[in-house]
Amino acid sequence: MKLTAAEIYRSVEDIRARSPLIHNITNYVVMNNTANALLALGASPVMIHAEEEVADMAAMASALVINVGTISEPWARGMFKAFAAAWENGVPVVIDPVGAGATPYRTLKIRELINVAEPKIIRGNASEIMALTDSSLQTKGVDSTAASGEALQTARIISKERNCTVCISGEIDYVVQGDRMVKIANGHPMMTKVTGLGCTATALCGAFAAVEKDGLAAAAKAMAVMGITGEMAAEKSSGPGSLQMHFLDILYNLSESDIHLRLKVEE
Repeated sequence: MKLTAAEIYRSVEDIRARSPLIHNITNYVVMNNTANALLALGASPVMIHAEEEVADMAAMASALVINVGTISEPWARGMFKAFAAAWENGVPVVIDPVGAGATPYRTLKIRELINVAEPKIIRGNASEIMALTDSSLQTKGVDSTAASGEALQTARIISKERNCTVCISGEIDYVVQGDRMVKIANGHPMMTKVTGLGCTATALCGAFAAVEKDGLAAAAKAMAVMGITGEMAAEKSSGPGSLQMHFLDILYNLSESDIHLRLKVEE
């Protein structure tokens, strides 16, 4: 795969044309942010987590995004049911292991979840990815205590074991699938001051997975779009509040030339 601006924008156009239904089981903190980002990109978000209906919705969606940020036992049951239904119906699943390593309950549930079936993409920060296999690792709430590059070995192991793409977000984003890797250097430090932008990246991975069968390509395209949009938004913003507004506007209007001028990728 050659990750070019034209190839990324082709998927953006596909999303805008097809408006894929993205089923999100996500956390209270980011529901509004992620739904608006999906709408700005061109996808159709639905935010449903009741265990009585998640299987039905997951089965009809174009992609399922599971974010464990504000996990509770009823929500966990819903996540397991939705993942199973998506798998049975060939729907790609993206998992965000928010806060893995922070508490024993959370870490256990996330490890059980990624083994329900084969996710298409797992996206998290370095500490979260490393905590999926290392029981001794402690994270700082939902913030990473490690640089993204430190999680590469773990990402490769998980990718091969679960037959999936693993995306490690950070100052540099790494997208790994088996022996393949894409490195993306787009983004801006101010993005770390806005809650939920990592969760937004996961939601965008779902949108790209809905139109792109290759998990590595889908995640890499999503992270490139995320980083480029964040860069452009930061340049127009005086702080995190205005960055959120500019982020949505720029994502809505993103062009191929925007991507071409800014894309920083190594394969």
